[in-house]
Amino acid sequence: MSAQSQSQSQSRPAPDRWRLQVVHRTRFEYAGPVRSSYNEARMTPENTTRQTTLRSRVEVEPAASIHAYRDYWGSTVTAFDLHGPHRELAVVATSVVEAGPEPDQAPVVSWEGLADADVVDRFGEMLRPTPLTAMDAPVVRAVRDVVGDADPREAGHRVCRFVHDHMQYLSGSTNVKTNAMQAWTSGKGVCQDMAHVSVGLLRSLGIPARYVSGYLHPKPGAAIGEPVKGESHAWVEWWDGSWTGYDPTNVVEIGTRHVTLGRGRDYRDVPPLKGIFSGPRSQGHSVVVEVTRLA
Repeated sequence: MSAQSQSQSQSRPAPDRWRLQVVHRTRFEYAGPVRSSYNEARMTPENTTRQTTLRSRVEVEPAASIHAYRDYWGSTVTAFDLHGPHRELAVVATSVVEAGPEPDQAPVVSWEGLADADVVDRFGEMLRPTPLTAMDAPVVRAVRDVVGDADPREAGHRVCRFVHDHMQYLSGSTNVKTNAMQAWTSGKGVCQDMAHVSVGLLRSLGIPARYVSGYLHPKPGAAIGEPVKGESHAWVEWWDGSWTGYDPTNVVEIGTRHVTLGRGRDYRDVPPLKGIFSGPRSQGHSVVVEVTRLA
């Protein structure tokens, strides 16, 4: 077994912060011995003013050559290669994080400010649609009516509530290749789809928006020390003078229950695990996420 880890000193969290442990286990099984594989894991939580990563460790079995780096979007990537025959691959990421509410925001910028050439140039990558986030004109017209005369910050909240009201959360109804319009047309999806639709609509209004990958503790009143089943989660951030985070799936502000892994234009920039291998076909994989409030 091999591992990559990072740690910081610990103290008791502030009253408005939670200390969370997240254990993310992924296991692949193959029809026969795989000769080699090349993989990237984005399972190390970030450090920001909202969130502090106290410990983080990524373990791989069979033992692999591992190195970590920061990618273009700022996510920590654990890259590992295997070059011996193996019928299974297990990746276990364990992190302890202190998470809290978003920090105080800067004054909201005007619509004219968002249209300024410097702002458009600075956030160009977060203003352009991608194949996973592009939305058709009729939906864009509808969301403009919903936004009305709101300023960009309130517009972001209205967009997310609009998406939540239109789409039913239904596990298994889509997959990682489903694009925003497909999910919108079907009227159902998972957190990834709601994030893609929200990002696409925000960008259509001229608001820079990005897709956020992470975890969510599912219980607002969680007991300390109680492990619960969690999942990888996704939400959005938009720039309205500062970055504002919001969870359209649960229509809540980002706070103590959210653990951020990374950000990008859409899911393809921040998948928790991706790779290629040489050998017999995969027989499937399993993912288990366990979240525990420690303090």
